[in-house]
Amino acid sequence: MKNTFKIIIAAIVFATLGSCTDEQNFQLLKAKGEFAILTPEAGVATVLRPDLGTNPALTVTWAAADFTTPTQVNYTVEMAVTGTEFAVVTAAGTTAGTNITWSVADLNGAVLSAGLRPFSQGSVDIRIKATAGGVDQYSNVINVLVTPYTTALPTIAVPGNHQSWTPGTAPKLASAGYGLTNYEGYVWLNGEFKFVAPDAAGNFNWGNPDWGDDGTFSGVLKLTGEVNCNATTAGYYRLKANTTALTYTQERTTWAIIGNATPGGWGTDTPMTYNPTTKKWTVTVTLTAQSAPDNGLKFRANGQWTLNYGDTGGDGSLDEGGTNISTTAGTKTITLDLSNPRVYTYSIQ
Repeated sequence: MKNTFKIIIAAIVFATLGSCTDEQNFQLLKAKGEFAILTPEAGVATVLRPDLGTNPALTVTWAAADFTTPTQVNYTVEMAVTGTEFAVVTAAGTTAGTNITWSVADLNGAVLSAGLRPFSQGSVDIRIKATAGGVDQYSNVINVLVTPYTTALPTIAVPGNHQSWTPGTAPKLASAGYGLTNYEGYVWLNGEFKFVAPDAAGNFNWGNPDWGDDGTFSGVLKLTGEVNCNATTAGYYRLKANTTALTYTQERTTWAIIGNATPGGWGTDTPMTYNPTTKKWTVTVTLTAQSAPDNGLKFRANGQWTLNYGDTGGDGSLDEGGTNISTTAGTKTITLDLSNPRVYTYSIQ
């Protein structure tokens, strides 16, 4: 009789839900104490920011699932892009309780894994899976609106004669920060080239906005009616481009080490050699032990102090004009890696 009563009640609930809107279903399940999400309300929106990574971002609570056996119930919060009917499920947290709170960083990771795009508001569906004794139950589904972020800096591509004019595999320049349009990076160039923006999905293709020279070759970019930029002498160039100010520079560079830890002291460069396969500069030399910040070595371009790198903080990351690099004595292979835009590194081994 008890089971018959449950079947009758379930049929009544199903028939009632079938005639309601999603929001009415949501409220009805809450009112009847069924296994359902209680908070947040469907459609709540949140914008995530990388500087608030540890702050709480969103809390989901639900009424407990009812299993006939007195077995511990474990809950998994599942996400999927709205409209996909959970074809691909992202498990966004597990608990034995009836609530979960995500930090900004954790929610950001979950919705990116689910398929939302950075810096664009998207919608994810959330449901709760309850598991006990090998049996699963599912709650109702609600959607929430989330604008995620990425810690990767925005980039533009530099296709050209140096790599067969293919934007998707072209080297990149990186922005100085989110929302900024001043890009920088190092590229081996051999003739004409252009700058290409990504599309909304982050892909680089012809048909996206692309910039070339205005025809005067005086460092002015143009979006339409442009001509190709041109590196008339093959070499390793520091490129800068501002797609708002419509300016660019190209500086051909050769690299060396200098300092009282090096064979030439502070008066004579020790040249490095570029490897086009590894995209790194290297040199093997005998160093003497010297300590920063007053002594040691630095990397500099073109035999001038106009462009040089040191390591402020001694963390292996290069800083333009930074502190001298400490050394130990011995024959060392020194590597300079400028291939990752704005994340320049070195090694001494």
